Amino acid sequence: MRIWNEPYLETCCRAALHRLVLVGAGGRPDGLKDGPCLERLQGMGLACLRADGRYELTEAGQERHASEILKRKAG
Repeated sequence: MRIWNEPYLETCCRAALHRLVLVGAGGRPDGLKDGPCLERLQGMGLACLRADGRYELTEAGQERHASEILKRKAG
C-alpha cells in the first residue's frame, strides 16, 4: 500500500510547475496570472524567487515534476 505524504497540488499549481520546467533557466517573472501558484510552489520548496524577480525550479521541484507530472519514479 502506498502512503501519500506530499501536499496536494491543485491543477493550476501543477500547470505552473510544468511551466517552470518548460521555461528553464530563464525563469518566470513575478506578477503573472500564475503568481499565486508560484508563491505556493515557493512555500512548498518547489520553486524559489531569484533576486531578479523571476521564479525558478528547485531540485525538489524537478523531482516533484518528474514523479507527479511525468509519472517517473524518483532515483
